[in-house]
Parts: sequence; structure tokens; C-alpha cells
Amino acid sequence: MCGVAAAWMLGWSVCAGAWAQDANQDRGYWQAASQTAREITGDIAISETKLSINFSRFTLAQIRELTPAEATAAFGAEARASGGGNLYRLDVPGEKRFAHHNTLCGEQETQWMATWSDGRTLQVAFFSGSDMPVLTEQALAQSQNVCELLTYGR
Repeated sequence: MCGVAAAWMLGWSVCAGAWAQDANQDRGYWQAASQTAREITGDIAISETKLSINFSRFTLAQIRELTPAEATAAFGAEARASGGGNLYRLDVPGEKRFAHHNTLCGEQETQWMATWSDGRTLQVAFFSGSDMPVLTEQALAQSQNVCELLTYGR
């Protein structure tokens, strides 16, 4: 009986560790890969509690992990591969300028960030508005709060 319980606990901890690793794949330094990312943010860095863009740091709060269906709705075919991502709460003032004097959400505050990474590529979506974004294809197509979809690489 003890052997079965130990095997179950080991299996659970390995699965939980793999799940946590997928969710944390967005952490670290990322180079702007898409033209839009190069023009707006340049390279970024994500830690457990901070987002760094163009020498500016913003506090992050991880709200929850994204499901693969949400990632596919937000990022398209790129998110269908294995990986992980998160929805974060943040506060980037609308007047904050980054690379080439661009903003994330025009004159609106950027209040949400969704990420999805396979470890080598990071997809990031920024959202304005105080309400948590609904990450379905229909809701995103109708949303006025989607600001930017950017791609980064390692």
C-alpha cells in the first residue's frame, strides 16, 4: 500500500512540476521578433513580479494560467503547440512611451497582459480596460480592449 501511495505522489509531483514549468515559460529575457514588437517595446523581460520594457519596470500580478483553448483564441495557430502562459494584471499609464515614442494601448492604460510560450517563442497580448479580458475567439473579435499582439524570441 505504501508503494502505491508513494508512486502516486511521485507521479503527481512530476505532473505538477511539468505544469508549473509550462506556466513559467514566459519568464526571462525576450528579444523583439515581430516588426510590431521592435517598433513598440523592443526587448522585454518578465520576472515573477515585474515586466521590464525599454528600461522601465512595471509591477505584475499573475492572475491565472491560460488554457490551450484561450491561447489559441488569443494567438492563433502559434499557440496550438505545447507550452504555457498566463494572464497578468499590470498598470502601464497611457502616456508612457517606449521604443520610437510608441505606446501599448494608445492613450488608454494597459491593465492586462496575456502570454503564451513554447520556451523559444513568446506571444504577448496587451489589453486596456478594468474588466478581465475574455479569451475566446468571439469575445476577442468584438473587444475594443485588445491593444497589441507581439512576438518575441530567445
